[in-house]
Amino acid sequence: MNPFDLSGRVAIVTGGNGGIGLGMARGLARAGARIVVAGRNAAKNQAAVAELETLGPGAIGIEVDLSREDDCRSLVARGVEAFGRLDILINNAGIALRKPPQDYTSAEWHRVLDTNLTSAFLCSHAAYPHMKAAGGGKIVSIGSILSLMGASFAVAYAASKGGLVQMTRALATAWAADNIQVNAILPGWIDTDLTRSARVEVDGLDARVRSRTPCGRWGTPNDFEAIAVLLGGPGSQFITGAAIPVDGGYTIQA
Repeated sequence: MNPFDLSGRVAIVTGGNGGIGLGMARGLARAGARIVVAGRNAAKNQAAVAELETLGPGAIGIEVDLSREDDCRSLVARGVEAFGRLDILINNAGIALRKPPQDYTSAEWHRVLDTNLTSAFLCSHAAYPHMKAAGGGKIVSIGSILSLMGASFAVAYAASKGGLVQMTRALATAWAADNIQVNAILPGWIDTDLTRSARVEVDGLDARVRSRTPCGRWGTPNDFEAIAVLLGGPGSQFITGAAIPVDGGYTIQA
């Protein structure tokens, strides 16, 4: 058995039309998986699908708003309807709102938590019966180094990402008997549209990231291809409940 062969498998990647999500989708497609790209922007979805179809056996895009429960459940149902099964769920969709905590409104807090954390639970909940019926599956949720560290400008984001890690551990414990492995990836500072705006909004961020990261650079979405294949494939049958930093060493330094 090739532990990195995903031939015949189907993966849903939320937020898979750009950034880290598209990076992971590329890796899964290259390994042989068919991909369901889920995102709000239909044009970006289709651009991602066109690229992924050149790398693997097939892909579709589904326009969804994952802050809505009905969309989370519909996404899983439509993905299974299109490809006949579901083996891998990547919970990657997320938003960030950078402002001092005292300036948040209740609506802003709930928007971040609903998009980043609640959607991951709802998609996992919807995926569970399909994975159980198939004899197993893989769920990977994308946390952050802010699952471990504090940031004055990202209280709701940090809370949602910390919650993802604890949710991962709980689901891994609950569903291990069903041969469903549940893990989390904790990205560091990655060069994406989201963090490019952060470099403008947070004074000195670029220099601080480069100086603190032992690898001396920002990460790229392509840095997530291999770990997506590992955690999405048969090579990780004995890895569950883990939260793995992919941060160039950012969190190992005092």
